[in-house]
Parts: sequence; structure tokens; C-alpha cells
Amino acid sequence: MFNSGFGGPPVWMSAFGTIIFIIVIGGFIYVIGKGLITWSSNNTATPVTTFAKVLSKRTQVYGGSGESSARTAYFITFELGNGERVELQVKPKDSGLIVEGDEGTLMYQGTRFNGFSRR
Repeated sequence: MFNSGFGGPPVWMSAFGTIIFIIVIGGFIYVIGKGLITWSSNNTATPVTTFAKVLSKRTQVYGGSGESSARTAYFITFELGNGERVELQVKPKDSGLIVEGDEGTLMYQGTRFNGFSRR
């Protein structure tokens, strides 16, 4: 009942290990699949070039526990000429060059930031 019959670990421990393995592999598959879907969606989206104003900037810090280093993601919220707002993740360099209140031409494709030219 509690033993595998061959002097190894109990059956419930083997089952628990298998379940944990399946959850971890499933998590990896989910993350990779979600990334591929976003990448594909951005590639098929129509590139947009429009007038925009920079409303706000924010950062998101994640990771950094134990021996791993923290990572920072940079986001900018733009208000388009038609009043619609869009938040895009940008590279650190772009975040440093763009200031709240800037106006200019925004270029993006889906959720992918392609550039911003200040007026």
C-alpha cells in the first residue's frame, strides 16, 4: 500500500514527483507558447505611424531573489491623436530619451514599440 514493492520510495512519492515534473514542464510550454503567440500576432499586425503625446512612464522590477539579479522593464503610455491610449514596453535607451509631455510621431506594430520621433 505504501511501498512500491521493490524497496524503493513509496508510490505516493513517485506520483507526487511526476505531478511536479508535469507542472514545471507545462509552465515552460505555456510561457514559450504565449511568447510565440504574441510575437506572431505582432508580426501580422499592421504597422501604425501616428501622432502621439507621452502621458506617463513607468518601470516594473522583477526577479532578484537569492543569487539572481533583478531585471527592469520600461513602459511608456502614449495618447494617440484620436484620444486612444496605448502602453508599450520600450528599451531602456528609449525610455531615457523620451520625456513625459513629449509630442511627436509614434511607430508601433501590435504591442511592439518601433520608435518615437519628437517634434
